Amino acid sequence: MKGLSLFLGCVIPNRYPGIEMATKLCLAKMDIDCVELKGASCCPAPGLFRSFDKASWLALAARNIVLSEEMDRDILTICNGCFSTLADANSILKNDTILREQTNGHLAKTGREFKGNIDIRHIIEYLYTEMGPDEIRNHVERPLNIRVAVHYGCHLLKPSRERGLGSFERPEFFDELVECLGATSVNYPDKNECCGAGGGVRSALKEDSLKLAKHKLSRIKDAGIDCIVNACPFCHMQFDTGQEEIRQITGIEYNIPILHYTQLLGLALGFSPRMLGINLNVITDNQFIEKIENGQ
Repeated sequence: MKGLSLFLGCVIPNRYPGIEMATKLCLAKMDIDCVELKGASCCPAPGLFRSFDKASWLALAARNIVLSEEMDRDILTICNGCFSTLADANSILKNDTILREQTNGHLAKTGREFKGNIDIRHIIEYLYTEMGPDEIRNHVERPLNIRVAVHYGCHLLKPSRERGLGSFERPEFFDELVECLGATSVNYPDKNECCGAGGGVRSALKEDSLKLAKHKLSRIKDAGIDCIVNACPFCHMQFDTGQEEIRQITGIEYNIPILHYTQLLGLALGFSPRMLGINLNVITDNQFIEKIENGQ
């Protein structure tokens, strides 16, 4: 098994550095061979960039991949969108000779070449397939007695023929990774519904975007959960910042803590909420933090 290079993407370093810290703490605690991918750019984002200019999208994605090829390490992503772009670009360039030649023509101007000798991994996919719930359970120091609403996000599951992670209609792998930490993954209506942020919707159609988030937050609130857990910083931002935006527009307060999976994992591994940056969210719930720390 190759070592890993950590691809941080854009949203995490700029908006949610706690997720970056949580990820690095968890990888080190579990002795996973991973180093930061230096010099990386935006993936670039799959929803818009790919639709308007596929050649540039491929060239920029390929440059990121080549940086990790030069290290002889697979790329580890902690964002569904980054995973989608890099995994899809990697697959396209490995299998399409014409596009690979065209893209390498662009890369040659920077003295680089795509060779297609590494894989792109997502933190959830990697932990599930390479370690598995049972091994992760062995690392748990503080079992989490909480009720969790799992949000898979779109790009982790689709296109399902490419992802190879089981059923899109009824996925279970993320739920299993939550429950091996001692938490309960609570089923709720419209669980696989989009958060409403992707594809430029949050930027171009903010009101419609928040309507989608509001619908899902309402479903989750009614299920009686302690927090939402995601694996994508853009979904994270939509549910976190989006709650405050919805409150300002409608007066409705959900007050649901939002955690990236590495933050939830970090809590189970014994790190404090502050070390994992949970207190840096827009939505902070002291009662939730106390419940974790007291093991209630």
